[in-house]
Amino acid sequence: MGKSKTGKVAVACTAVAFILVVIAFTTPNWLETDGKLENPRFIKIGLWQVCFQRFQDPRHLYDTRFSSCWWVFEEEYYIIHDILLPDFFVATQFFFTLCMTLLLVGGFLTILYTCCSRQHNKYQLLLWATGANLTLAGICGIISVIIFGAKGDGRDWMPNWEHNNIGWSYALAVIGSFTLVAAGILFLTEGKRFKKKQERILGEEHKTHINI
Repeated sequence: MGKSKTGKVAVACTAVAFILVVIAFTTPNWLETDGKLENPRFIKIGLWQVCFQRFQDPRHLYDTRFSSCWWVFEEEYYIIHDILLPDFFVATQFFFTLCMTLLLVGGFLTILYTCCSRQHNKYQLLLWATGANLTLAGICGIISVIIFGAKGDGRDWMPNWEHNNIGWSYALAVIGSFTLVAAGILFLTEGKRFKKKQERILGEEHKTHINI
């Protein structure tokens, strides 16, 4: 027996969300310069990579200047960790990593769903588990983008804040997170419908048995 329309849409939403979240997770364009400055000290930053151009910590008398793109946990960055990794950014990393981890599990469950027969005795449990997992992943993603949206473009983080804009990686994270919630709700809805259908079938079989 084929999947319902709701199930097919849920699978499609999961696939789209997976692509968007993976791209957002791995690309360094959550915050970026607007290109109007001739020599901006800050270029762009993502969850795991930051790009500077002759950036120097203005609050300390270090001679070190940072240029090019580096991993945010690079050993050379230890002297500016208080600038580079404020609490809100660490929280953003944590919740979006949790979103990504849950999505990997949810993606595996979605594949199982596409291969699983409706007659399987764990079919309903699979629907509930997939829906709950994807919904939770989406919620973690939404928490992450809310935190970054509120603090990421603030004047007390990256230099030349007036020339910094939220980037396309962040936009993909937002879209992907809400798409995940939609996919989760669709799977939960499908689980609820399947449960009602099974109860109706069992009720009809029970009546038939009594009549016999």
